[in-house]
Amino acid sequence: MATQTTENLQTFAGFLKAHAVVVRQLNQELVAEHGLTINDFEVLLRLSRAENRMMRRVDLAEQVLLSPSGITRLLEGLERSGYVEKKACSSDARVSYAHLTDAGYQKLRECTRTHVAGVERLFLGHFDADEQDTLSELLSRVAGDGETPACAPD
Repeated sequence: MATQTTENLQTFAGFLKAHAVVVRQLNQELVAEHGLTINDFEVLLRLSRAENRMMRRVDLAEQVLLSPSGITRLLEGLERSGYVEKKACSSDARVSYAHLTDAGYQKLRECTRTHVAGVERLFLGHFDADEQDTLSELLSRVAGDGETPACAPD
């Protein structure tokens, strides 16, 4: 029993290590080539897929797994760069939106080539098509939401 538990924990540790290695490298490439972090990229991507390229900031924070203060700091940097703008809600002063600007959409399109190439090289390239299908199905069980976000804007 102890051996099986150890093997299971080694599997989980391997998953964590692979995730950390891939995300760190993807982040480094985006920062070096485009001046954006992987979190910046994900926010731009989520906004590009939202209706009118706009989301409530609280919903965006939830989707990218950041705290309200974390999303505020991230969005402030994107706003300074002109990629996102803050919009007020006309019916509720407590609500604010993040809106992807045209410049932000263009930046996302530029970054997407780098990001997708990195995902293919650093992750997908280690698996054949059948293994990718199996891995996708297995990981969807853990995520629980059945949603596997694409890496490119619509």
